[in-house]
Amino acid sequence: MKIFKEIFIPPYEGKEILRQCYQVGYKSLALISLTGFITGIVFTKQSRPSLSEFGATSWLPSLVGIALLRTLAPLLTALISAGKVGSSIGAELGSMKVSEQIDAMEVSATNPFKFLVLSRVLATTITIPILTFYTALVGLLGGFLNVTFAENTSFQTFIESSLDNITFLDITASTLKAIVFGFTIGVVGCYQGYNSSKGTEGVGKAANSAVVIGMFLVFIEEVVATQITFLFR
Repeated sequence: MKIFKEIFIPPYEGKEILRQCYQVGYKSLALISLTGFITGIVFTKQSRPSLSEFGATSWLPSLVGIALLRTLAPLLTALISAGKVGSSIGAELGSMKVSEQIDAMEVSATNPFKFLVLSRVLATTITIPILTFYTALVGLLGGFLNVTFAENTSFQTFIESSLDNITFLDITASTLKAIVFGFTIGVVGCYQGYNSSKGTEGVGKAANSAVVIGMFLVFIEEVVATQITFLFR
C-alpha cells in the first residue's frame, strides 16, 4: 500500500526511474532477444509434425502468433526478468542495507523508499510490458525463418497469417499480465533486498529469494490470468 501512496507524493524521482528503466530494459535486450528467437524457432519446428498429420501446416503461422502473444511472450519475459532483474535488485538493495547506505540516506533527509524502491518497481512495471511485445516480435521472426526455409513463405504472408486471429482481448490480456508480472518482480526484489539480514550471507539470500519467489508468483498469476481471460472469450 505504501507504494501506491508514495507515487502521488512529491518529490518525483524522474531521473532515477529513467535510469532504472534503462537498467531493466536495455541491458536485458540481448538475453531476451536470444531467448525469444530460439523459442520461435523451436516452437514452430515442434508444432509442424503434429499439424502435418492433419494437413494443416497452413495454420502454423497463426498458431505461433497466438501462442507467443497470449502466453509465451509475457511468461518468458517475466521469467527472464525475475532471474536477471529480480536478483540484481535484491542483491543491490541487500548490499546497501548491509553497508548501511540506506540508513545514511535517511539521515541526509532523502526518502530511501521512494528513491530506491518506488523507482525500481515503476521501472519493472513500465518496461516489462514493452519487452513482452519485443519478445513476441523476435519470436515471430524466429518462426518465420523456420517456415520460410521449409515452405518459402514471404515475410508479409507469414506476419499477416500470424496476426490474423489475434484479437483485442489477446493484446489487452497480454499487456495486463505483463504489467502485473513487472509489478510483482519489482516488489519482490525490493522487499527481499530492503529487508535483508545483516552480513554478506543476507545479500545472497535476498538475491536468491527474489528469484525463487518472483518466479513462483509469476506462475501463479499466469494460471489465474488464463482462467480469467477464458471467461471473456
